[in-house]
Amino acid sequence: MSRIGKQPIAIPAKVKVEVKGQKVLVEGPKGKLDFELPKRTSLKVEGGNIVVAREGEDAEAKALHGLSRALVNNMVKGVSEGFSKKLEIQGVGFKAAVQGKVVNLSLGYSHPLNYNIPDQIKVTVEDNTKLTIEGPDKQVVGRVAAEIRSFYPPEPYKGKGVRYSDERVVRKEGKTVQ
Repeated sequence: MSRIGKQPIAIPAKVKVEVKGQKVLVEGPKGKLDFELPKRTSLKVEGGNIVVAREGEDAEAKALHGLSRALVNNMVKGVSEGFSKKLEIQGVGFKAAVQGKVVNLSLGYSHPLNYNIPDQIKVTVEDNTKLTIEGPDKQVVGRVAAEIRSFYPPEPYKGKGVRYSDERVVRKEGKTVQ
């Protein structure tokens, strides 16, 4: 049996879970999320816990069992606590600003970069260089952070660019004149 898949998921207070066939709907204080369970997996709400079950003992069924349980657990955690990623911008003149549902980035190019913020995602900027991305869906929060970082990934010579707050950039030594 899948070690992750067999663990029940505790439902916190203020979180509502509905199962309609293969569709799982989770609603909480931070938002609403839905997920279509893969074939060969099923989900039951028993008391204050969610139990994910599978049909069959082959490798595919076991993998989908653990995957489904992890995704539903992330949904429950997301609507109750939420997820966040922090980015830092380093470089002279590099800055960011939020204007409505758009993040305006000045990253040393000849033009400003505008990134449209998806629904249910909240982006805040501190000191023009520290971005915090928050939302209930772990996958969307990570994708938004990765897309903003991809505009100017940190370079190894001067360390300029957009990086995760906990990211360590290995610096390289420049050319030397002999």
